[in-house]
Amino acid sequence: MHTTHLVVETTEIEPVEDLLAYADPSRPLAWLRRGDGIVAVGETLAELRPPAGGDQSRTEKLATLWREMAAHAEISDPVELPGTGLVAFGAFTFDEDSAADSVLMLPTQVLGRHGDRFWRTTIRISDAPDDADELATQPYGPHWAGTVGPGAQSPQGYQDSVRRALARIADGELSKVVLARDLTGSIPAGSDLRRLVRALSSGYPDTWTFAVDGLIGASPETLVTVHEGTVTARVLAGTIGRGADADADTAASAHLASSTKDLDEHQYAVQSVLASLRAHTRALAASEQPFLLKLPNLFHLATDVEGELGDGESALDLVRVLHPTAAVAGTPTPSAIAAIRELEPFDRGRYAGPVGWVDAAGNGEWAIALRCAQFTVRHDEIGVTAYAGAGIVAGSDPESELLETRVKFRPLVDALA
Repeated sequence: MHTTHLVVETTEIEPVEDLLAYADPSRPLAWLRRGDGIVAVGETLAELRPPAGGDQSRTEKLATLWREMAAHAEISDPVELPGTGLVAFGAFTFDEDSAADSVLMLPTQVLGRHGDRFWRTTIRISDAPDDADELATQPYGPHWAGTVGPGAQSPQGYQDSVRRALARIADGELSKVVLARDLTGSIPAGSDLRRLVRALSSGYPDTWTFAVDGLIGASPETLVTVHEGTVTARVLAGTIGRGADADADTAASAHLASSTKDLDEHQYAVQSVLASLRAHTRALAASEQPFLLKLPNLFHLATDVEGELGDGESALDLVRVLHPTAAVAGTPTPSAIAAIRELEPFDRGRYAGPVGWVDAAGNGEWAIALRCAQFTVRHDEIGVTAYAGAGIVAGSDPESELLETRVKFRPLVDALA
């Protein structure tokens, strides 16, 4: 498939009120933020799912396949905005050893919006007829509700895992590990999953709302963005719930901004990102002090990083070297991954893995798949597994960390209900 010659045409179109209305109700493919973004329409042209194993990681294999595919594409893109031309949507596993797939999905059509400009891209194999369907919305299906309850990791089991992690930290094995727990449940068969995407997108407009191969969520955390050669990344580490009123809110933000534990955790994460990016970028810089990122339900410490993309590199190359960050794995990373495998009684799949899109020039937007759930179609229902985690460092309190995961589950649990 990878040497197939693709023909790609992007044309500017009249404004579209609701991009999601054109997406597949049962298998939406979408990437949205503040009303901007891209949504796949119609059939999927190709799905790249390389097997694990061998000398290369699955992300490296995908980067190579994508480079070859893009090199053999004939692209007409007079619009030249983020998300125009040849694009693929991707969702990769957190752990290279996961039983889940890392996937790049190539749509046949994409609708996009950037500010007040809208476009349509068609992608086809060169010897296939140019017969893209007329654009037509698909009415939203009826409202549905889903409930989730404790999964493989119970609340008590989670606190026990935190205690075991603290013992390893005290022994000097590692300085930080991010431990997650899961909630599982189901929703009715045939549910219109676009309703969840829309609820997350409107409720959390500043996050990256995504739907890729059944993985749906709203992530506040950018892994890396590449636009016209400029690389930007936002690092989030250090969290506190919002207060019930203005005074409590101010107290919570002041506590986070002065918390030695959280500032140390944040610094680990920033240094890990800078170290990973240096070999692949030029003129790399980060702000000296973190700022407070305010979300509807919590505050995060945040730092922005910027640089210039190295020659011949793509967003997928940066995804490969940045993932997993200290913010979702821990420090040092190999020890943290080993601890996660032992202390979490489930396979994370794509939770906390990279999710986003890439274009032919190597531009792209990639987030870390947080505040998300994986939806799996079964014969009589759709299974749901949601995840949330917290960073464990010396001084962490098991009960507080459990409460932090509850706060992080809320956007998804509320949207499901």
